[in-house]
Amino acid sequence: MRWVVGAALGLTVALAAAAEETAVKPGLTTTSAPGTQALELQLPKPLFVGTPKNIKSTNLEKPLPGKRPIYQVPAGTTLLSAGKPVTSSDPAPIIGTLDLVTDKGKEGAEGSMVELDYGKQYVQIDLGKMVQLAALVVWHFHQEARVYRDVVVQVAEDPDFIMGVVTLFNNDDDNSSGLGAGKDKEYLETYEGKLLDGKGAKGRYLRLYSNGNTSNDLNHYIEVEAYGKALE
Repeated sequence: MRWVVGAALGLTVALAAAAEETAVKPGLTTTSAPGTQALELQLPKPLFVGTPKNIKSTNLEKPLPGKRPIYQVPAGTTLLSAGKPVTSSDPAPIIGTLDLVTDKGKEGAEGSMVELDYGKQYVQIDLGKMVQLAALVVWHFHQEARVYRDVVVQVAEDPDFIMGVVTLFNNDDDNSSGLGAGKDKEYLETYEGKLLDGKGAKGRYLRLYSNGNTSNDLNHYIEVEAYGKALE
C-alpha cells in the first residue's frame, strides 16, 4: 500500500511539473495549460477546394490533413493590429489601399485585398506602441492554391528596422531577397491564413516581405493580424 501511495504521489508531482513547463510554452495543441488561453480567430469562408496543381517547390511544407489545431497563447493576449496604420515599399498599390491590411476583412473577394508591384515588396504595420508578440496570422490570397515566395516577417523597435530587429519567419532558403537565408518552409495559401509564432519578441513595427508567387510575380495582402500584449 505504501508503494502504491508513493507511486501515485510521484506521478502527481511529475504531472504538476509537466503542466508548469507547458504553461510557459504556448503553441499548437488540443489542450489548454495554466497561464494560457486559446487564440480565438474569426476565419473567412473557404474559396476553393481540391488538390492544387502546378505548384513547384523544393521547400514546401506538407499541408495539414484537417483543420489547424487550437493555438495556445499567454493569458491576456489580444489583437493588436486592427485599424493600425500601414505603409509599404510600394506606396501606390496596383489594386486596393493599404488600410485593407488591418481592416479585419479576410474574405478574399474582389475589393478586399491590396495588390503590390512585381518583385520584392513589403507592408509595414505601426502597432502604435511597444508590444510583446504572441502570434501572427497572415492572409496573402486564398481564391486559389498558390505559394508566395521569399516570405520574411520581422519586428523592430523603429520604423527603419535598425533597432531590435527580430526575424519571426523566413522561408527564403537561397537568400534571393537579400535578407538572409531562412530555414522555414514555403506553404500553400488557405482560408485559415498562415499562423506564425510571435516568439515573445518585443517591438513596435512589423514588416512583411514577399517576392511574387507561383501564379504571377505580384504581391498580395488580404489581412495581417498581430496578437500579444502592450508593454506601455
